[in-house]
Amino acid sequence: MPRKLLFICSRNQWRSKTAETIFRKRDDLDVKSAGTASNARIRVNEGMIRWADTIYVMERKHERYLLTRFSRLTKYKNIVVLDIPDNYKYMDPELIAELEDVIGE
Repeated sequence: MPRKLLFICSRNQWRSKTAETIFRKRDDLDVKSAGTASNARIRVNEGMIRWADTIYVMERKHERYLLTRFSRLTKYKNIVVLDIPDNYKYMDPELIAELEDVIGE
């Protein structure tokens, strides 16, 4: 059964969307992405939090958002802070390399 990974950034346009794009090709992963901002392309919701085995957030502020907004649901979730700043565009080669380093095989 594939591991379910949820990637979160602010607007779900560059960082988390890139992660979803590059990892959704893998058979061992089921991947979604979302954002925390009110103007996010796709905004994170309870269903996504429930669905995910592991939640990867780009910055500490995204983790705080989840822990505050979804405190009951995140209590037993594995949330990983990647510390990837908002310095990249969609599919930036450096961003891809950084994500692949962190997620690995």
